[in-house]
Amino acid sequence: QVQVAESGGGLVQAGGSLRLSCAASGRTFSTYAMAWFRQAPGKEREFVAVITGSRTSDRTFYVESVKGRFAISRDNAKNTVYLQMNSLKPEDTAVYLCATNGGRASTTSYSRSQRYDYWGQGTQVTVSS
Repeated sequence: QVQVAESGGGLVQAGGSLRLSCAASGRTFSTYAMAWFRQAPGKEREFVAVITGSRTSDRTFYVESVKGRFAISRDNAKNTVYLQMNSLKPEDTAVYLCATNGGRASTTSYSRSQRYDYWGQGTQVTVSS
């Protein structure tokens, strides 16, 4: 069982920045694909970004709407992944959830929530206009 916990959400004005953190348990954290999803009220859960893990060279992928504004990174010594969010827009307002597969191999697309076995509780990000 992998424990996942997000932090760093808050209220920010449009154009501002926030950095989210996600800590995950386990001794093989470097192999975990770590993903961020978000869910706004009344909307479906949406893939935001993923960093794939050491077995696949820590590739990163983003949803089109955040490319050039968000950056995902990881610190394996701290078992933590980060989501740096810049130039925030009101439409970025959502609960942001961190998820991982715990190193399990999968052929499911990285952008699909079904790939991930372990989820955090989420952290609220609110961007005011």
